[in-house]
Amino acid sequence: MGRPAQGPDEERAAFRAELLASGLLVHGGVDGLYQRSGAFERVVRGVEALASRAGHGRGGPQLFFPPIMAKDAFERTDYLRSFPDLAGAVEVFNGGDAEHAELLLALEQGRNWTDLLVPSEVALSSAACHPLYATLAGTLPAGGSHYEVQGYCFRHEPSIDPVRMQSFRQHEFVYVGEPESARSHRDAWLERGAELLESLGLDVRVEEANDPFFGRAGRMLAANQRATALKFEITAPVSSDVARTAIASANCHESHFGETFGIRTADGIAAHSACIGFGLERIALALVKRHGTDVERWPAEVREALRA
Repeated sequence: MGRPAQGPDEERAAFRAELLASGLLVHGGVDGLYQRSGAFERVVRGVEALASRAGHGRGGPQLFFPPIMAKDAFERTDYLRSFPDLAGAVEVFNGGDAEHAELLLALEQGRNWTDLLVPSEVALSSAACHPLYATLAGTLPAGGSHYEVQGYCFRHEPSIDPVRMQSFRQHEFVYVGEPESARSHRDAWLERGAELLESLGLDVRVEEANDPFFGRAGRMLAANQRATALKFEITAPVSSDVARTAIASANCHESHFGETFGIRTADGIAAHSACIGFGLERIALALVKRHGTDVERWPAEVREALRA
């Protein structure tokens, strides 16, 4: 008799064990936090460069964002309304000597010293494009604007599944402007992105997104997302052959960011926006799943495409 098939959780644990044993990733002390090896980082940067080349002449200005953004701008994205369980804020110490002594005492006694911290003016970015919109207030040029952006993102979903990293990078191509152009941008990049990822030997599939919106209101948002076909994902087998993983997504935001941040088209209406986001670490993990943990033994055409 053969071995019984593994369930998704067993597959994920086995894949993580394989990644850690190979040295591609190093466990960072809590689930979902990893240090990357040089070999893994070269693959990530190869995917980044490949995506950037695909946008050559179509991407607009390149912007690289830090992992934090202004808390006010973060609040205005409405991420807290949809995914409060994934969000993260930065707290800091701003006390004096007495408060410092209290903090050190709490530390020595094993108490929660973070109770002595206070909120800062920054939050952790949840999507690479979020810091962009606050910079665009005002009237756009005729035809709208394109941007190529990248940044570290944070989502609090600790898991044994290596694709559920709490800190990861997205490489995005964003359009802000006319409604029809926004949807065309989303659709064109969805096709282009699937072709690009398929060229690396990945078994990709385009599927409607099913985002984990929070709470009762979130169920209404999820239903609206599906009914209006706003977001699609490019999925591939990564940590499980049974449950596919989104490695890129293409999203129409309609006029949400235009209205929130006061971005107008040349015709004076609230700008619409759309983006495609390539999950750099997830794509790298999908490649490891497909081609193995020894990057030097990957197919020559894949290594050449990534310059890995």
